[in-house]
Amino acid sequence: MSSGKELAEGSPSSPSDHHHQQPATPSRYESQKRRDWNTFGQYLKNQRPPVPLSQCNCNHVLDFLRYLDQFGKTKVHLQGCMFYGQPEPPAPCTCPLRQAWGSLDALIGRLRAAYEENGGSPETNPFASGAIRVYLRDVRECQAKARGIPYKKKKKAANQSKGNEESSSTVHFS
Repeated sequence: MSSGKELAEGSPSSPSDHHHQQPATPSRYESQKRRDWNTFGQYLKNQRPPVPLSQCNCNHVLDFLRYLDQFGKTKVHLQGCMFYGQPEPPAPCTCPLRQAWGSLDALIGRLRAAYEENGGSPETNPFASGAIRVYLRDVRECQAKARGIPYKKKKKAANQSKGNEESSSTVHFS
């Protein structure tokens, strides 16, 4: 029985493509996704008590995102800072470094895919939770205000009826 990884990495055309061989070198995206997945798994193992992946929920994911902030490189000015709202402050300040919103958004996308490729059900995917979307939106708005960079909402074209279509094309694992 296949682990599901072959199915997810192969061509999306049909489940019978599982015999398709991947190139010797995985893409940058696949390598990053595997690294992110392993990092998240290690984070869960390091919790006290350790959290099995089967019991992971959106709160563990939110804690992981907050934990990653300590390794961030994006200066996010606090409201009391004299440089709050300035995209290019003229001098250094003591405001914290955080993970950039775009980095977190991309990370969640990779982890969301990795969860399902590693046997997780789309219905229980903690990375697809509404709480994660709300957190990412709040981070984006907070960082935009702090750095004086407005994020323009992209106009939705004829793609408004997307809804739950993605679940119908997802490979389910048993």
